Parts: sequence; structure tokens; C-alpha cells
Amino acid sequence: MKENSLRLYADAQFASPYAMSAFVALHEKRLPFELSTVDLGSRANYDESYTAKSLTQRVPTLMHGDFALSESSAITEFLDDAFPETPVYPQDRYLRARARQVQAWLRSDLMPIRQERSTEVVFYGVSGPALTPAAHAAVQKLFRAAEALLSGDAPNLFGAWCIADTDLALMLNRLILNGDPVPTRLMDYAARQWERPSVQRWVGLKRPPL
Repeated sequence: MKENSLRLYADAQFASPYAMSAFVALHEKRLPFELSTVDLGSRANYDESYTAKSLTQRVPTLMHGDFALSESSAITEFLDDAFPETPVYPQDRYLRARARQVQAWLRSDLMPIRQERSTEVVFYGVSGPALTPAAHAAVQKLFRAAEALLSGDAPNLFGAWCIADTDLALMLNRLILNGDPVPTRLMDYAARQWERPSVQRWVGLKRPPL
């Protein structure tokens, strides 16, 4: 690859919330990049040609020249370091730390929501069954944290938009787009976030049938 070229590897269905996060960050930064897909259904992420690039054998993986980096929050943090002109994280160190905390939490917790409301709800219109008690508990935890982070009718988490807004909106939309009850304030927040052109670029990608 050329020294400063960028290539993002995403899942072939464009349903990975983590690939979406990296994709949105690249567009928010107005960075030209090539988009390649990896068929997770056929376990192409374990092919030698891909594992040579992706240390964790997952998507997304970003190639910057000959440098390969996987794990979405690592990618977005790297992009802010490498291309600081248009940040996707807050400039205040405390708010930046909080944004990273939100990202880490959404990736490591709330598993019942992720299991029972997969992103196929969001990107394919698939409906899930009634939530289990474990998922209900996770939903209440999500709502409590989101409402604590959003002061008043703030359009974003930390003043100006940041990449954690996209991640949180996607988690909320797993519920909203399935028709599950969500507080109006959080529904309005997620709807505003979904209108961003960078997000709509991802939503509008052509997806293969399930």
C-alpha cells in the first residue's frame, strides 16, 4: 500500500457496530479511504490473508500504509492522533476520558441487549422477541447512564459531537427500531445522531441478503 493510504476492512453485511464507528470517524475527518469487506459468515476473518493484517482476527481493521490496527476504539483514537485537524473526541481531557469510558462500556457490557437486539434489527429490519428479564435489567442500566450523561435537551453527550455519540445512538436504536419502549428524550437524541451525513453513509451502504 502507499505510505499514507487508508483502507478499512468491515464485515460484508455492514452490520458491525464497531466497523460503523470506524467508518463514521473516517468520514467525519474527511479522510479518503478504501472500504474492503470480510465475510464473517464464511470465517474469512481466519484466512491467512486476513490474519496477516488483523492481530485480533476481527473487524474492523484499518490499514494506514503498512501499519495495521484492529479494534474500533483503538482505530478511532489512532485517527485522532494521526489526523488531529478534525477531532472526533472532545479536546478537554476529562471529557475525552469520559467519551472513551462510554465507548469501552458499550463494547464490554450490556450483553443481553446485544444478544437479543442484534444490529440486524437496525440494518435489516429484523424484529426480536420480547426481552428477557436479563435484557430488561440491561436496558434500565443503559437508560440510567444515558440520561445521566445527557444534560437537559443536549443534542450531544459532551457539547460538540464526538464518536461516542454514534456508538450510544446505535445501542439505543437496537431498541428503538425494534419498537421497544424508550424514553422520549433518548429517542430524540438517537434520531438526531442518526441524521448525521457520516452515519447515513453507513446506513445507505448496499447490503447482501441475510
